[in-house]
Amino acid sequence: MAYVINDDCIACGACMEECPVEAIIAGDDKYTIDADKCIDCGACAGACPVDAPVEG
Repeated sequence: MAYVINDDCIACGACMEECPVEAIIAGDDKYTIDADKCIDCGACAGACPVDAPVEG
């Protein structure tokens, strides 16, 4: 199951830098994850300072 980014996101970009398949997209207020690209590796969750990426 793909990860999703919850509303705790502070749009710092830490998750985007760690994603090996470039599934994370910068939004206006928070980042989002393209579920079709996400390989469920958890790299984004490990990099996030506010634990915004969670398993969907």
